[in-house]
Amino acid sequence: MDRMKNKGKMKIIVLTIAAAAIVIAAVAGIVLFLNKEKSNPEEVAKQYFKLLSAGKYEEMYQLLDADTKKNVSEETYTERNRNIYEGIEAANIKATVTADEKRKNDKKESVSYQMKMDTSAGEVSFDNEMELKKDEDGIYRVVWSSSDIFPELGENEKVRISNTEARRGQLYDRNNVALTQEGIVAQVGLIPGKMEANHQDALAQIGSILGVDPADIEASLSASYVKDDTFVPIKAVAFDDNVTQDALLAIPGVMISNVTDRVYPLKESTGHLTGYTQAISAEELEKKSGDGYAASSVIGKAGLERGYESTLKAASGSDIYIESEDGVRQETIASTAPADGSDVHVTIDANLQQTIYQLFAEDVSSVVAMNPKTGELLALVSTPSYDPNEFILGMSGTRWEELNNDVNQPLTNRYASAWVPGSTFKPVIGAIGVSTGLLNPDENKGNVGLSWQKDASWGDYHVTTLTDYGDEVNLRNALVYSDNIYFARAALDIGTDTMQQQLKAIGFDEEIPLDIDAAASTYGTDGKIDNEIQLADTGYGQGQVQVNPIHLASIYSAFVNSGNMILPVIRQEEGMSASYWKEGVFTPESTEIIRKDLIQVIEDPSGTGAKGQIPGYTLLGKTGTAETKGSQAEAGATEYGWFVCETAEDTTNPLLVVAMVKDVQDKGGSNYVTEKVRQIFESYLL
Repeated sequence: MDRMKNKGKMKIIVLTIAAAAIVIAAVAGIVLFLNKEKSNPEEVAKQYFKLLSAGKYEEMYQLLDADTKKNVSEETYTERNRNIYEGIEAANIKATVTADEKRKNDKKESVSYQMKMDTSAGEVSFDNEMELKKDEDGIYRVVWSSSDIFPELGENEKVRISNTEARRGQLYDRNNVALTQEGIVAQVGLIPGKMEANHQDALAQIGSILGVDPADIEASLSASYVKDDTFVPIKAVAFDDNVTQDALLAIPGVMISNVTDRVYPLKESTGHLTGYTQAISAEELEKKSGDGYAASSVIGKAGLERGYESTLKAASGSDIYIESEDGVRQETIASTAPADGSDVHVTIDANLQQTIYQLFAEDVSSVVAMNPKTGELLALVSTPSYDPNEFILGMSGTRWEELNNDVNQPLTNRYASAWVPGSTFKPVIGAIGVSTGLLNPDENKGNVGLSWQKDASWGDYHVTTLTDYGDEVNLRNALVYSDNIYFARAALDIGTDTMQQQLKAIGFDEEIPLDIDAAASTYGTDGKIDNEIQLADTGYGQGQVQVNPIHLASIYSAFVNSGNMILPVIRQEEGMSASYWKEGVFTPESTEIIRKDLIQVIEDPSGTGAKGQIPGYTLLGKTGTAETKGSQAEAGATEYGWFVCETAEDTTNPLLVVAMVKDVQDKGGSNYVTEKVRQIFESYLL
């Protein structure tokens, strides 16, 4: 045991010696530089500023002359420089050094320099002089004073920063309903002098209520600025959370102060839509250098907050000035005025958004509502959702882990993702086939039963369908009864090359031109359909087809726009007009055929979408049930229920809804989704 202890001590000694060697080596490097450049004060000054630019204050100190070091300790020098330069967020420090012959003798010499740097208050530039002095070895060293930092700065004066907050732009829906606003939150804090002497139990209790590590609270209380009467902020809670506030106020030393902050009044119903803001990270700050951000800035992290960050962002005003020893403000070094962010109005209908959220809140789902004539996105809902106010108030690590580990993934934005579309893809295949002349909508392909394969080369693989609807196997009936086999055969008739070409023409493997994140739709590995089975499965929305719900809405809009896909838009601007994302993707004749057939999907009592019918309104639609499993024989696959529904004729309130719900196998399949979508249309149209 003693030997082990001795080994440990030896290891510590070795490490200490190694660390000392590094310091000695660094100093030796500076001395070597000085010896090399002993007769060149300009090069010494350049080296000094090079170290300054790198923030190497300890190494800068080694360049100072002996008299300066007698008067200023390394700790004092380093702390003064670090506090000033880092306090003003100095970056890109550049000094241009020139010789000054006016004050030259055998021992002293000045160099002039022009200094430029970026700060939290903008660019600072000034002309200054630095005095250097030869030591006994004939080496020039810096005769340092505080005026080397700023010409106006005296030894006992301080550099201060005063920030003026600016207002971040707000988000509003199409009817001026606030999606974000300035609201009141309750800031929970502690007054150390009012806490009990042994406060560990109190910290544990506070930590449990707020979801904060008691050690973090203790660290905040131990900060150098904290006095007995200091209010030490811990975490904010919702203004109306009286239960939590009452529990906290029962603990000695707790104080709650109402403060203004950004809030999301519609909470979970718009969580994925609005996203949230948080403090800018070091990586983001570096990436956005020069864009007006400071270490204290907030930035949009998701949703509309991120999509419109450049418009919404506020630039705080900042003054950097010198303060005299007795606290009087002196010269201003730099100043920028605050700049408020601009408000953004979006096409979203907050009432419709909340209606849809309430209908699907208990599901794992994605719902997109759009005006198919203008492309205006009226609702974007992903469930389960999250309350963005949690991020503003300060989310605990425990809560973050809870959200991340939730099996239903509430942080996943499903309308921004791509999914297997199932039978909702059949009208797309029908439109491609008819438009290219490779599918005759009136042709009777013949009844081949409920299980089919092209030939024996497919081995054990068969395409199956659910309903035997008779011997009239044409496009209309195949859509009404959702015949997988018909569309698998249609896909084979279209062929791989044409299929790939046509899918690309309608936006597959292409970024959706939208101001918010939306995954691209895909149909195969590296943009290829590899074999006949995959091609056949593509025909009924399986295989490797993955479709973004917003993209699918745009495709369906072509059925009421003569073959033109509307451009989805989410920002509402004065004088905006509808435009197409893709023109002429289907022929007008083909879209009219599909439109009429999809009306029958709802109006025919035998149609798979019959539960979506609303008396007095002509709607078109298509159900879908997509399965995800590793093989055809696998049991218990996850089923995704789909229903796409659209007003089929001109109306004052055009509406298109794309809805997808996960795990519908025990809920009635796609009928579960169809009935909920019908309720959306009823609330919007009636």
